[in-house]
Amino acid sequence: MMPAGCFFFLLLLTGGKASDSEQQVPDDHERGNTSSLESTELRGNETGDKPKRSYKCNFQAVINYLKLIEDKPKYTMSRPVEDHSTATLIYVSMAIYAILDVRERDQTFVSYVWIWLNWYNEHISWNPSDFCGLEHITAPTEFLWMPDLTIKEMTEKDKIHPSPYLKINHDGVVEYRDDQVVVSTCKMHIFKFPFDTQTCSFSFKSVLYSDKEVQILFNPNSKELTEYSRKVIQTRYEWLFVSLTSENTTEDLYFINQTAIVYSITMKRRAILYVANFLLPVFFFLCLDLASLLISHRGGEKLSFKVTVLLAVTVMQLILNEILPASSHRIPLIATYCIGVFGMMLLSLMETIFVMYLMEKDFQDDETDGDQSLNEIHEDKLDKGNFHSCFRGVKKCVHCASVNDASADETSVPKEGSSQLTEVSLALEKVSDELGEIDRKMIQLSSNKEEKSGYWTRMAKKIDKAFSIIYVISASMFLVTIFTVWAT
Repeated sequence: MMPAGCFFFLLLLTGGKASDSEQQVPDDHERGNTSSLESTELRGNETGDKPKRSYKCNFQAVINYLKLIEDKPKYTMSRPVEDHSTATLIYVSMAIYAILDVRERDQTFVSYVWIWLNWYNEHISWNPSDFCGLEHITAPTEFLWMPDLTIKEMTEKDKIHPSPYLKINHDGVVEYRDDQVVVSTCKMHIFKFPFDTQTCSFSFKSVLYSDKEVQILFNPNSKELTEYSRKVIQTRYEWLFVSLTSENTTEDLYFINQTAIVYSITMKRRAILYVANFLLPVFFFLCLDLASLLISHRGGEKLSFKVTVLLAVTVMQLILNEILPASSHRIPLIATYCIGVFGMMLLSLMETIFVMYLMEKDFQDDETDGDQSLNEIHEDKLDKGNFHSCFRGVKKCVHCASVNDASADETSVPKEGSSQLTEVSLALEKVSDELGEIDRKMIQLSSNKEEKSGYWTRMAKKIDKAFSIIYVISASMFLVTIFTVWAT
């Protein structure tokens, strides 16, 4: 019984070990491909066969395969070409992400752009099937050669650190993307400010290489670039993004031909704030000056009102001076608009001063002539009274003498005496008629003086009426001309 029991016990123990070994097989498969490959290598070594190649499914395996770390000078010291007589083709693409600022006074443009660079590295390639289908990897920028492209219009270096990584494809195409805040120069055309459209350019060029060594390519599909930029753009400041176009230019720099890729950003200003805060107030000041034509010239209210409005327009010109650049080839229309309004209001003020001067002159002449006429009339009345009293006395004496002579004539005086008295009477009557005519002439002269007393006032009113008509017509034509040029 004992040998049979021992045998049965040993059988049970043996069966248990076999089941355990069967359970270990699925556990090995659950460890993944790496464990299976390692076990395969070990089995190969145990049997004495040549070990099979190990396949790694990570970026480090590709970096080790390409020897990017070991052969770093090979990848970084020179252009990535086998034959240096061939040029390296660099594809440059750009999209605008935000318009941050446009400084007209400084002639600068601040924007946030996305930049893509693609080029072919002839030293890099691998078979994705050898690395579990891995088609691209990411590596630091110091591992590979980088093109020395720069933006010619850039005036300040980007404070944001550039992207530290490259994307390397299995076919040797290297991709680099960098987001930059670019502060660049931009020649502003402010003739139609604030209804202007500006175009700012980014010129990508190599710092050192010529066209024989590096050739820059671009995307000629402007519509595609514009649509993509409109899709991703976030901030436009006070501008409306219109289009993004691209072209290439060649320039001769120090006897080296270099090709530059120019991306031009076209944008239109939103003028509603400038219209509400600047153009309309100046127009309202002009309307107030036109309305002041209805104010009377008596007193100083009209003059003080015009001076106040003129000072208000001067303040608006000072504000405009802070916006526009210090130098420009053409005078902006908005400056012409302000100068024109200021000039018309200045002429209106001078006309008011001149009219008030004429009316004051007429008032002073009336006072002087009034005093003189009063003195002359008083003296004339005294002289005429004395002369008429004397004339009436002489005439009475002559009449009495003629009566006495007539009575004496009947007795002793001859007829010749009466005839002499008659001649004296006729002469006196003639003198009386002449004095009456002198009175009529004096009355006529006094009436002429009364008519002459309002001459300057009437002249001032005629000048003011003619100036008002010309002023309204000129202001209307000026405004129509300015806004027509703005609109076209």
